[in-house]
Amino acid sequence: MTFEFKLPDLGEGIAEGEVLKWMVKEGDAVAEDQPLVEVMTDKVNVQIPAPRSGKVSKILVKEGDIAKVGQTIMVIDDGSAGGAPPVSAPAAPRPVQPSAPQAQPAPPSQGSVATPATRRLARELGVDIGKVRGSGPQGRVTDDDIRRSVGGSRTGPGTVAVQQAPPAQGQGGPKEELVPLRGIRKTISERMLKSLQTTAQVTHIDEADMTELVQLREAFKGSAEKRGVRLTYLPFIIKALVPALKEFPYLNSSLDEQNGNIVLKKYYNIGIATDTEQGLVVPVVKSVDTKDIFELAGEIERLADKARRGQLTLDEVHGSTFTITNVGAIGGVFATPIINIPEVAIMGLHKITKRPVVRDGKVEIRDITYLSLTFDHRVVDGAYAARFTSRVIETIQDTKRLLSEVL
Repeated sequence: MTFEFKLPDLGEGIAEGEVLKWMVKEGDAVAEDQPLVEVMTDKVNVQIPAPRSGKVSKILVKEGDIAKVGQTIMVIDDGSAGGAPPVSAPAAPRPVQPSAPQAQPAPPSQGSVATPATRRLARELGVDIGKVRGSGPQGRVTDDDIRRSVGGSRTGPGTVAVQQAPPAQGQGGPKEELVPLRGIRKTISERMLKSLQTTAQVTHIDEADMTELVQLREAFKGSAEKRGVRLTYLPFIIKALVPALKEFPYLNSSLDEQNGNIVLKKYYNIGIATDTEQGLVVPVVKSVDTKDIFELAGEIERLADKARRGQLTLDEVHGSTFTITNVGAIGGVFATPIINIPEVAIMGLHKITKRPVVRDGKVEIRDITYLSLTFDHRVVDGAYAARFTSRVIETIQDTKRLLSEVL
């Protein structure tokens, strides 16, 4: 019996991917969970395994071609009798041995090597990508190659005549530059707009005295260095969040509008908004309630490094229940972060500054910061959000309580 192997849903709004490399050929026998194909998306590369054992009877998409989610890319024959209708591959891939986005040479007959975003740009500008000479590694066609090719009218199979309008000129050269909205930047644009359009967002801001936490971090830095990890404030904040999320579970939830349910999550996966050259990426630290500060520090460092190198797997960017965005190292008093849908809330951490504070009738210099909590007012009321934030701050400011959480 044969069944169709379709390109699975890759998540995060990804609608297509480039077949970068087939690991089998027609006629090969394959075993269940054996890696079949490596697919490149605008966010990560992922190897998709075989959903069952059988024999590859036909490969329908060549290396270098773009496949849509749900498109049949291979037919497998498991050798059994019967005329049952074709069965699709699983709805989501089980990533195996993810790799960094890197060029793979493709035979000339298989077309140019380029990312899905570059191919999309070529289509938008009416460029026959097969006629563009790639300047990237191993002949990869880049966005700059596409833009350079649109310098004048060009025609050919699959192309339309395109004439690029000259940029506005002024003293010192062009005053405008066209930068295509693509890749991660396009994903961020779409998700942030959808977040604002589909949720009722309100931001609550409160002040936190970080003096004890600053001292506690200094006390633990030596132990962290011995473990080979860099200890920031983030692991402490994450541990302070856990008891607050347990006490105020609606902040660790999502809204299922279709079925009319608020889904309260009994697990604690924290998304960490990470600044990269490609744009904002949110890797996810799983089960933070089961990890101490050193384990959290190591995991945060590992994920941030993979994010900056473009090597995150799909599993590492999925499944968050609450997100933190930390701009303290950059500066600024406070901001109003946008919810990472489908979550209900996001907390912003900001710059710690020494400020004069009145304590017990006396002015003292303390380490102060602001915490901003943006929440979905459809699910959470203002008073509930304020109490949650106060609970986080109480833990941060109470050394004994924080110690009981971090170790």
